[in-house]
Amino acid sequence: MAGHSKWNNIKRKKGKEDAKKGKIFTKMARNISVAAREGGGDPEFNPSLKVAVDKAKAMNMPNDNIERAIKKGTGEGGEGNFEAITYEGYGPSGVAVMVKCLTDNRNRTAPDVRHAFDKVGGNMGTSGSVSYLFEHRGQLGIEKTDQVDGDQLMLEAIDAGALDFEELEDGFNILTEPEDYLKVRKSLEEAGYDFVISELTYLPTMESKLTDPEDIKNMEKLIELLEDHDDVQEVYHNWEEEE
Repeated sequence: MAGHSKWNNIKRKKGKEDAKKGKIFTKMARNISVAAREGGGDPEFNPSLKVAVDKAKAMNMPNDNIERAIKKGTGEGGEGNFEAITYEGYGPSGVAVMVKCLTDNRNRTAPDVRHAFDKVGGNMGTSGSVSYLFEHRGQLGIEKTDQVDGDQLMLEAIDAGALDFEELEDGFNILTEPEDYLKVRKSLEEAGYDFVISELTYLPTMESKLTDPEDIKNMEKLIELLEDHDDVQEVYHNWEEEE
């Protein structure tokens, strides 16, 4: 597998989410509501909602907040008319970037996202301009411990329907087709495994390296600007970050 799944990147992403715990609750509630609206309010039959709820629980979001967000999405709580929009563009030196948003006003969100790209010398592209460089995947990360037998885990993951399995320095990375994500996750969960990360994501099929310190600084700034925006749920890119 390509280097995008390196264990330190998995841990770094979770650490960044932990650091933004306060602000991220609002984004999580919005994500839960929209997922429930689009696929129903039962997480066991709605992969997007299952991912959103699991992520919220991992961040210790109160169950009452989660239930309230689901009810809003299914029409019981007056949820605003949020829509999912994905913007695509290029960061410094042509790094491919996808920005997943949930917004109730695209006339506000689009200019803000464009401004973030412009601010670092990048540019926002048209739909499809970079998405072909990514694959939609389910991703499960399991930390190495004395209780986890890697060979056994690999067999169980493949038997459950996993697409790929990789042993990394401090953990195991498991990829699935999006439609198999819930099945694989449930199977491994029932086998007693805990997940450091569990999500539906977009992974790059090829990566871009940055060598100019100014480009690296601007790429980090772009990610920070985008992730700090209230309407932005996820930022995907093909920058091969330093280990």
